[in-house]
Parts: sequence; C-alpha cells; structure tokens
Amino acid sequence: MNIQRLRQQLIKHESIELKPYRCTSDKLTIGVGRNIEDRGISHETAMQMLDEDIDICINELQQTVSYWNNLPSRVKEGLINLCFNMGISRLMAFKKTFGFLREGMYSKAADELLDSRYANQVGQRAVDVANMIRDGAND
Repeated sequence: MNIQRLRQQLIKHESIELKPYRCTSDKLTIGVGRNIEDRGISHETAMQMLDEDIDICINELQQTVSYWNNLPSRVKEGLINLCFNMGISRLMAFKKTFGFLREGMYSKAADELLDSRYANQVGQRAVDVANMIRDGAND
C-alpha cells in the first residue's frame, strides 16, 4: 500500500482546511476531513497544537516587546499565558502594565494587571499570572 499516494488522493477529495468548517453532512470539520464533533483529536495532536500556539505567542512577544530578552523567565511565562489567552493585540493594550515591566517594577505590573476587566473575567487565572509576574523579581 502506498500511503503517500493515498494521502494525496484524500487531500484532493477532501481538501485541506486550516479553520473549522461545516462539511456536507453538517459536521464540524478541520484539516483533511477530520470530523471533530464525532472523532475529536488525540492527546498528541492537542499537545502539538499547544506547542505551536506557545511558539506563536513567543514569536509575537519577541517581535513586539523590545526588552523581551531582558525579562525574567517567570515574567515571560506570564506574558505568554496572557498572549495565549487574549491574543497579542489585546495584550499590548495593557500600556501601564508594560510600562512597569519595562522598568523592572514587576509587583506594580502585577497589581496593574489585577486592576483590569480581564482579571474580573478570568478570576483565579489572573491571580496566577500576576503571581508569575510578581515572582520575576526572584528569578
């Protein structure tokens, strides 16, 4: 059996869709005809997607935050978590938080983050991320 030929034929018949869509049977589908309503994804695929999303966030933050390389690891982890959750555009709207980060004032940056609509929306997650940023002084 020629798996490569089979793959090409399935791609030809199904196409490759990188965003979810409804197939002709009205099932939520992605990729090469993957019915995610009935089949879902494997744990391995979920971890691969997570790794890709983390890499995307890191790249966006490196390109956007000029002092990224100078930040402590825990602060970077907190910012990646925030970017993952809200996207780079919304994250960059936290001007005061980034001002404090630029100055190395991690506790004030964490306080500023907690004084936001975001913190009210996500609850404990915001507290966890703020603590990561606050821990930056101990890195």
